[in-house]
Amino acid sequence: MPDNSNLNSRRRSMMLNNPISKLIPKMAVPTVVAMLITALYNMADAYFVSSLGTSATAAVGVNMTIDHIIMMGGSFLAIGANSYIARLLGAKQNKKASATLSNAFFTALAIGVVIAAVGLIFIKRVVVFLGATETSVQYAMDYASYILVAAPFMTSSFVLNQCLRSEGSPVYSMIGMGIGGLLNIGLDPLFIFTFDMGVAGAAIATAISKFIGFCILIAPYLLKKSVLRISFKNISFSSDIVREISFMGLPSLLRFALQIVASVLMNNLAGNYSDSALAGISVVNRIMMIPGGIVLGYGQGFMPVAGYNWGAKRFDRVKRSYTFSSVSIFALIMAMSAVMVIFSEQIILLFTEGDAEMVRIGSFSLIAQSLVMPLNALVIILNMYYSALGKPIGAIIQSLSRQGYCFIPLFFILSGIYGIMGLAAVQAAADLLSFVVSIPFAIHIVRFVSRAEKNELQLPEDHLE
Repeated sequence: MPDNSNLNSRRRSMMLNNPISKLIPKMAVPTVVAMLITALYNMADAYFVSSLGTSATAAVGVNMTIDHIIMMGGSFLAIGANSYIARLLGAKQNKKASATLSNAFFTALAIGVVIAAVGLIFIKRVVVFLGATETSVQYAMDYASYILVAAPFMTSSFVLNQCLRSEGSPVYSMIGMGIGGLLNIGLDPLFIFTFDMGVAGAAIATAISKFIGFCILIAPYLLKKSVLRISFKNISFSSDIVREISFMGLPSLLRFALQIVASVLMNNLAGNYSDSALAGISVVNRIMMIPGGIVLGYGQGFMPVAGYNWGAKRFDRVKRSYTFSSVSIFALIMAMSAVMVIFSEQIILLFTEGDAEMVRIGSFSLIAQSLVMPLNALVIILNMYYSALGKPIGAIIQSLSRQGYCFIPLFFILSGIYGIMGLAAVQAAADLLSFVVSIPFAIHIVRFVSRAEKNELQLPEDHLE
């Protein structure tokens, strides 16, 4: 058995002493790689299924909303636990950190079971509600049935991923997500074409990969190669653990909930135009998971660094972590966005065998979203900054902006005036407006941390008890 105290000491030294410019990339790169692989295998489903026709592609796009529902259940607990665990470890409260992890893990597992049961019982109603058309509904049901079976492993994997990163072990996270993703890409053509299972084959490949990823992610805890421990004995529904997980996870819950609402609105309206419109918009949403995944992965590398140093009262490093993360991710996404704008039509053509309407709508939407993605990256990092420092109110208000009070009014205005092309531009317009909304929040949090550093401000005595 490894020397747990020595392991903890090394990781504490890394989080508090390594240069920020090296520490954040070290924490972020494994997560970014894992997120990229996840985005690629989500695109792989759409790519391989596209050979079955536009309706099949539209069905896979509709099922992306089911992924978001599962992610909502898992990420709510994962983000909340990650934030609190990082601060607890920074304050040397490892036992309470393990209790927080155990609470989040077993609750996520239970939520996944509930999602699977309800979804499978009402599967046709679910996919129709999410936007499946008459011509794509059977494809959507075929795909959803297998994804729902994997829901418990998916929700709990989010917790394992986040908490491995919060204790400074991002490589385990990368291996779990990465191997699962690569397996999915390899299994897709096997089940879709070789076994002639069509859309259902893509879902089976995804379900298998999710289960394998779960097994890899839980291995460090079962083998006791982690700082934290998962056990029924560690479960403690103390008021502070429940409060911190709930409050710090609430921004993520709201963000995904609003994203689901936005997806349902867009899928149903696009489906009213045509399967081509639905396929075009849903494919762009999958493509944007690549830059989005990079930003989220980078932010999830930054978040435990900021939270750990905040818990240790290293305010100078908290400030530097935010500045470095914001500048570096903006530059990276700016370069990626330029490539996506230039080659927008060619990218959409990868997902269709010549549907001109799908290409026209998809390429326009891709250009619009790519242009504002660098600004959206800054908003995401800012949101994670609030969560890392244990400030849920600011994080919640920002989470409501992109897919809530910015998106919903613009959805009705732009689609009402410009029709399908207005709908294709809604997400980009909402991203731009949410960036404007975030400016005063950025000013506030920068001043807050500066005051903490200047006055050697300490957290309330009971904050981490």
